[in-house]
Amino acid sequence: MVKARKAIEKGYIGKVTITERKKVTKANHSTGFTEVDILLDQPCRLSFSRSPAAEAGRTAELKQTVKLFLPPELIVLEGSKLTVTQNGITTVYKRSGPAAVYQTHQEITLELFERWA
Repeated sequence: MVKARKAIEKGYIGKVTITERKKVTKANHSTGFTEVDILLDQPCRLSFSRSPAAEAGRTAELKQTVKLFLPPELIVLEGSKLTVTQNGITTVYKRSGPAAVYQTHQEITLELFERWA
Protein backbone atom coordinates (compact mmCIF):
# COMPACT_ATOMS: atom_id res chain seq x y z
CA MET A 1 0.00 0.00 0.00
CA VAL A 2 2.92 2.33 0.71
CA LYS A 3 4.20 1.89 -2.85
CA ALA A 4 0.78 2.70 -4.29
CA ARG A 5 0.52 5.84 -2.18
CA LYS A 6 4.02 7.00 -3.16
CA ALA A 7 3.17 6.43 -6.83
CA ILE A 8 0.02 8.56 -6.50
CA GLU A 9 1.85 11.31 -4.62
CA LYS A 10 4.52 11.50 -7.35
CA GLY A 11 1.74 12.84 -9.57
CA TYR A 12 1.08 15.77 -7.18
CA ILE A 13 2.28 18.63 -9.38
CA GLY A 14 0.25 21.40 -7.76
CA LYS A 15 0.11 23.18 -4.40
CA VAL A 16 -2.99 24.04 -2.38
CA THR A 17 -3.61 26.50 0.44
CA ILE A 18 -6.74 25.75 2.47
CA THR A 19 -8.50 28.71 4.10
CA GLU A 20 -11.43 28.66 6.54
CA ARG A 21 -13.55 31.41 8.07
CA LYS A 22 -13.28 31.61 11.85
CA LYS A 23 -15.38 33.64 14.29
CA VAL A 24 -13.51 36.35 16.16
CA THR A 25 -14.58 38.73 18.90
CA LYS A 26 -13.53 42.28 18.15
CA ALA A 27 -12.36 44.87 20.70
CA ASN A 28 -15.86 46.37 20.81
CA HIS A 29 -17.24 42.89 21.72
CA SER A 30 -18.94 42.42 18.36
CA THR A 31 -18.49 39.16 16.50
CA GLY A 32 -16.93 39.06 13.08
CA PHE A 33 -15.18 36.60 10.81
CA THR A 34 -11.61 36.37 9.61
CA GLU A 35 -9.89 34.14 7.08
CA VAL A 36 -7.40 31.68 8.57
CA ASP A 37 -5.00 29.61 6.47
CA ILE A 38 -5.26 26.05 7.79
CA LEU A 39 -2.73 24.48 5.43
CA LEU A 40 -0.11 26.18 3.24
CA ASP A 41 1.42 24.86 0.00
CA GLN A 42 0.29 21.24 0.43
CA PRO A 43 1.24 19.13 -2.62
CA CYS A 44 -1.86 18.10 -4.59
CA ARG A 45 -3.17 17.38 -8.07
CA LEU A 46 -6.17 18.73 -9.96
CA SER A 47 -8.11 16.57 -12.37
CA PHE A 48 -10.57 17.92 -14.93
CA SER A 49 -13.25 15.93 -16.72
CA ARG A 50 -16.06 17.00 -19.01
CA SER A 51 -19.43 15.44 -19.59
CA PRO A 52 -22.47 16.55 -21.54
CA ALA A 53 -24.98 18.39 -19.38
CA ALA A 54 -28.71 18.33 -19.99
CA GLU A 55 -29.56 19.96 -23.27
CA ALA A 56 -30.73 23.53 -22.97
CA GLY A 57 -32.80 24.25 -26.02
CA ARG A 58 -31.04 23.21 -29.20
CA THR A 59 -27.46 23.46 -28.04
CA ALA A 60 -25.78 20.89 -25.85
CA GLU A 61 -23.61 22.19 -23.05
CA LEU A 62 -20.55 20.61 -21.49
CA LYS A 63 -20.22 20.38 -17.74
CA GLN A 64 -16.72 20.38 -16.28
CA THR A 65 -15.96 18.50 -13.06
CA VAL A 66 -12.89 19.48 -11.05
CA LYS A 67 -11.42 17.06 -8.51
CA LEU A 68 -8.60 17.67 -6.05
CA PHE A 69 -6.38 14.78 -4.99
CA LEU A 70 -4.82 15.00 -1.50
CA PRO A 71 -3.36 12.63 1.12
CA PRO A 72 -6.15 10.79 3.00
CA GLU A 73 -5.26 12.05 6.50
CA LEU A 74 -5.99 15.72 5.70
CA ILE A 75 -9.34 17.13 6.79
CA VAL A 76 -10.97 19.69 4.50
CA LEU A 77 -14.22 21.11 5.85
CA GLU A 78 -17.15 21.72 3.54
CA GLY A 79 -17.20 25.35 2.40
CA SER A 80 -13.43 25.77 2.78
CA LYS A 81 -11.68 28.01 0.27
CA LEU A 82 -8.92 26.23 -1.65
CA THR A 83 -6.34 28.22 -3.60
CA VAL A 84 -4.69 25.82 -6.05
CA THR A 85 -1.65 26.50 -8.22
CA GLN A 86 -0.90 23.94 -10.91
CA ASN A 87 1.02 24.38 -14.17
CA GLY A 88 1.59 28.05 -13.30
CA ILE A 89 -2.13 28.83 -13.05
CA THR A 90 -3.70 29.82 -9.71
CA THR A 91 -7.45 29.34 -9.24
CA VAL A 92 -9.63 29.68 -6.14
CA TYR A 93 -12.18 26.93 -5.49
CA LYS A 94 -14.50 25.81 -2.71
CA ARG A 95 -15.21 22.30 -1.55
CA SER A 96 -18.61 21.35 -2.93
CA GLY A 97 -19.29 17.97 -1.39
CA PRO A 98 -18.05 15.12 0.76
CA ALA A 99 -14.61 13.69 0.01
CA ALA A 100 -14.15 10.19 -1.37
CA VAL A 101 -11.46 8.87 0.98
CA TYR A 102 -9.34 5.87 0.02
CA GLN A 103 -6.31 4.27 1.71
CA THR A 104 -3.91 6.01 -0.67
CA HIS A 105 -5.59 9.37 -1.31
CA GLN A 106 -8.81 11.37 -1.17
CA GLU A 107 -10.75 13.01 -3.99
CA ILE A 108 -12.62 16.25 -3.32
CA THR A 109 -15.06 17.71 -5.85
CA LEU A 110 -14.56 21.46 -6.28
CA GLU A 111 -16.49 24.45 -7.59
CA LEU A 112 -15.21 27.92 -8.42
CA PHE A 113 -15.16 30.14 -5.33
CA GLU A 114 -17.39 33.21 -5.67
CA ARG A 115 -17.83 34.40 -2.09
CA TRP A 116 -18.19 33.10 1.44
CA ALA A 117 -21.62 31.62 2.17
